[in-house]
Amino acid sequence: MRVDRGIDLRTVVGVVALILCSFTTPNAARAEDKTYVMKLGTATINESQHEWCKRFVAMVEKDSGGRIKGEIYPASQLGAIPRQLEGVQFGAIQGYVGPPEFLAGIDERYEVLSAPGLVADFAHEVRIVKDPELQKLMLGFGADKGIHGAALFIAQPSLVIARAPIAHLADFTGKKLRVFAADMQQEMIKSLGSSPVAMTLGDVLPAIQQGAIDGSVLAMTVITTMHFWDAAKYVTEIDQPFIFSMAFLSKKWFDALPADLQTIVDADAAKAAIEVNPWQVEFFNKARQTWAEHGELIRLPENEQSQLIKSVTAVGAAVAKRKPSLEQAYDVFAAAAKRTK
Repeated sequence: MRVDRGIDLRTVVGVVALILCSFTTPNAARAEDKTYVMKLGTATINESQHEWCKRFVAMVEKDSGGRIKGEIYPASQLGAIPRQLEGVQFGAIQGYVGPPEFLAGIDERYEVLSAPGLVADFAHEVRIVKDPELQKLMLGFGADKGIHGAALFIAQPSLVIARAPIAHLADFTGKKLRVFAADMQQEMIKSLGSSPVAMTLGDVLPAIQQGAIDGSVLAMTVITTMHFWDAAKYVTEIDQPFIFSMAFLSKKWFDALPADLQTIVDADAAKAAIEVNPWQVEFFNKARQTWAEHGELIRLPENEQSQLIKSVTAVGAAVAKRKPSLEQAYDVFAAAAKRTK
């Protein structure tokens, strides 16, 4: 009996193809149809970090065709900063936006941007934040601790808000001032003769109102949007250190995304950062004007401000030398500052 092997082969190939389709097509369709929720938290509201979240979510929802749905929770609605960071690490929430110094307990190198004296002025911060080497450094931290670095962008120069005016360097002596939980800031405040008190943003206003602290190292846009003038009227613009903001995503969540969505998330995070930089400069200038209408702005005498800059720059370098990994990060930051000055 003659067997047509060509027909048999084609038949077998067709059957195999149908079987493969039955396994792969539904799975592919499910991946395409799945919606990924992206909850983003921040401690602040109605300022650059909140603005970054809004722009980022709008971009991602559009570019993903609705496959990623963003939810934004400002003003610590998802809990205090440490709780939000834990949520990101374990995948309970998908992102947190804030100053990287709050992650120093996760990786000590995150505090490197607190190094005072390296950023000269606001225009310099705008340039340095775009430096590829600095971005590579900062976004690369935390990968082994459940963190995916997504974006780095500007915030503003630091100030000291206080219950009593600080008009001279001598006025810092004996003050209890809130700082970030990072050695760079704590040692800077000690060098000025004050006692540093680390606490999260949500605790600062009541602490000032109750007299538990004399003041805080803070940011202009934060104290205006949160009406800090109800607790303290005096702001001394020391301009150091400059504050940066970062967006941190849950690595567990990010790694579970399809490759095309990962690309969209990273690209849109960078785009939102670029857009929010000039927005923040304008917003800062408006906030400063608002504070002048409700409180008092103070500048140290020029010679005392120069003395402050010299002193705090030395503090940053000294703190970095204590820890090899932090010193390496400091060298990258210092080199970026020099390139962009």
